[in-house]
Amino acid sequence: MSAIALRPYLPADAPLLAALFRAAIAELTGEDYDTEQQEAWAAKADDAEAFAARLAASLTLVALRGKEVAGFVSLKDNAHIDMLYVAPDAAGTGVAKALCDAAETLAKARGSRKLTVDASDTALGFFQKRGYEPQRRNMVPLADTWLANTDMEKKLGEDDAGPRH
Repeated sequence: MSAIALRPYLPADAPLLAALFRAAIAELTGEDYDTEQQEAWAAKADDAEAFAARLAASLTLVALRGKEVAGFVSLKDNAHIDMLYVAPDAAGTGVAKALCDAAETLAKARGSRKLTVDASDTALGFFQKRGYEPQRRNMVPLADTWLANTDMEKKLGEDDAGPRH
């Protein structure tokens, strides 16, 4: 398995990241969301221009394994993980960890004292293991369905290397 490299988002990445976004939702969230919910969620990438603008509006990093795009993270306002998605074949290989590590490091370096995320039910355990604490449960309307997620927060301090108890 190749090492994971991170680089800044480029406008030309948008179609690839939209495809990765859709694939991750379709293939990785089935235990937590039904088909209607997955389709409504994935449809957020249907407007290619709006999806590209969302990526460009944040500090977006792309993870590569070899020459293959393996995931991406978008850090909004240096304080919120707006999107963190990993290619289905890269799930469980450290790509999400590398992306999240980078987002936390950048947020802290840019003066943020905490980082928030609206974690899907699929990603909830990942963020909890990283020390993010649930703040509020949400039901988000999308198309003709509802998706559950959880607002989470992690304080970025000297001792943010692991979970808080």
